[in-house]
Amino acid sequence: MSVAELADADPPSAARRILGATLRARGVAVRVVEVEAYGSDPAGPWPDSAAHSFPGRTPRNSVMFGVAGSLYVYLSYGMHVCANVTCGPDGTAGAVLIRAGEVIEGIDEATARRPTARRVHDLARGPGNLGKALGITLSDYGSHLFDPAADVTLTLGSDVEYRTGPRVGVSTEADRPWRFWMPNTAAVSAYRRSPRAPGPADAGRSMP
Repeated sequence: MSVAELADADPPSAARRILGATLRARGVAVRVVEVEAYGSDPAGPWPDSAAHSFPGRTPRNSVMFGVAGSLYVYLSYGMHVCANVTCGPDGTAGAVLIRAGEVIEGIDEATARRPTARRVHDLARGPGNLGKALGITLSDYGSHLFDPAADVTLTLGSDVEYRTGPRVGVSTEADRPWRFWMPNTAAVSAYRRSPRAPGPADAGRSMP
């Protein structure tokens, strides 16, 4: 999938395609093994109350409404930088959160940034850990990931086997099956349903 194809893709299709891609930043590369798709505001084609875009365009989320293949970054809990790839046509919000990756280059650099990681597969396991391992910062907001001169780049690979299930940690639309992961890798994060999410508390218990 090229950046043009990302522009034509709905968030779940983009998420499935980004699995197996290589994300590079500042001396570290990871293979993307887990993602979550997020949709649009109510006026868009994929209304999603769990998405940052749902209230409409704001200074914080404006890149989600821009060109596909851009980097949307935000702080989680005021300290963890999370990385997202935008998708959909220009003017329509959509993004894919990169939840986890396997470090395939720059293990020493990633370990220096994540000294508390107990194992190699923990270095970029979880969206905040991934951002830290790669050295991604809020200043990377809006970067064009398919520009080879950018500090953060994404290289798409071939289609890969995947599993799907409900999203992690969101209080609305928690059961929308827009989380995708590659099986048989320890780098995939654990499923944790938000205690604020209505519905069955056991949803996804058997999922990684």
